[in-house]
Amino acid sequence: MNSKTNDRRGFLHGMLAAGSLAAAAPAAAQAQPASGASGDTPYLPAYTRAQSYKSLKQSSYDTTGGNSDRWPIAPGGVREVFHATGAGVITHIWFTIDARSNDHLKELVLRGYWDGNAKPSVEVPVGDFFGLNLGSYQVYQSAYLACSPGRSLNCYFAMPYRRSARFTVTNEGSREIGSFYSNIDYMVVPKLPDDSLYFHAQYRQSAPCVPVTAPGAKINLDGKQNYVYCETRGRGHLMGVTLGVLQNDNGWWGEGDDMIFIDDESKPVINGTGSEDYFLGSWNFGGQFGATQFAHAQYGAPLIVNPERTGGRYCCYRWHGDNPVTFERYMKHTMEHGHANDRGDNFYSAAYWYQDAPYTDFPALPPVGQRIPMVKAG
Repeated sequence: MNSKTNDRRGFLHGMLAAGSLAAAAPAAAQAQPASGASGDTPYLPAYTRAQSYKSLKQSSYDTTGGNSDRWPIAPGGVREVFHATGAGVITHIWFTIDARSNDHLKELVLRGYWDGNAKPSVEVPVGDFFGLNLGSYQVYQSAYLACSPGRSLNCYFAMPYRRSARFTVTNEGSREIGSFYSNIDYMVVPKLPDDSLYFHAQYRQSAPCVPVTAPGAKINLDGKQNYVYCETRGRGHLMGVTLGVLQNDNGWWGEGDDMIFIDDESKPVINGTGSEDYFLGSWNFGGQFGATQFAHAQYGAPLIVNPERTGGRYCCYRWHGDNPVTFERYMKHTMEHGHANDRGDNFYSAAYWYQDAPYTDFPALPPVGQRIPMVKAG
């Protein structure tokens, strides 16, 4: 078993044994050496202590006892993949899909609802949710998301809920999904800590981004024309983003700075030095003739195809598990598309964060036809 998975589970179990669950446990905290849950027996790892939760799973298993352990989803159909009441925590989501449509990762939409809300706090095409933002499979591993051989999709974000949780998958394509396999692991807990936060995931795209060409356009201090990953109101912290880039022109797309607005809508509080720097690479990820794919616990670019050319494709992710970006009232995470927004490439992204109340004021999801990545060269 992967050591990162052991660290993850050990941390989560230890917190539960101590009577408190961190809603958004950073990977850095998850990887701490095992110790006694109460701190008085450091020679005992947390998993040796009595636990107060109940482990359960909801899956697509064949209820007749046969081996047809999957669901078909008709065009326009909605499949409820998870529904629980009472206090609990989703700890792991696994999907694998057999579909006729090559665009099913963009056509299927995952929605999550907390505590009986009519609107979702998670609304992302399935592929984008798992970091496959350009609609194709790529094997990679990170602290929270992974895609394994055999096209299996995994999510390890902890998702607490106080009264209920519900997840659905909607087929917005024109062809049936023949087999949707699902396993969702969760815990039933006696009570969540008062400061537990709700998980959120939001999809955005600009296909294409609109280049800024006005006089003086090489200066950008206010970030008003930046690409927006997410925008929310409330108290919480940002955990990170996934981004797919489809180039509409030759050249390097990654000169855009990250700018995060925190509790002040007029100017960014956090300013970065370039897109490839934000994703913790450098120098164009190796350049036009030497770009190299990489995937690490907190950052990566696991897909790089035809770099710096029209039609070039990149998938990137960045987690803030070491230092989630906190906000008290407001947060907007943005990035320039090119230096001072001078490029017009296609961006497709998902942002992941936690906050104190289920937030559902999301922009409308683009129609399925507009979500399919296509080069739009001028």
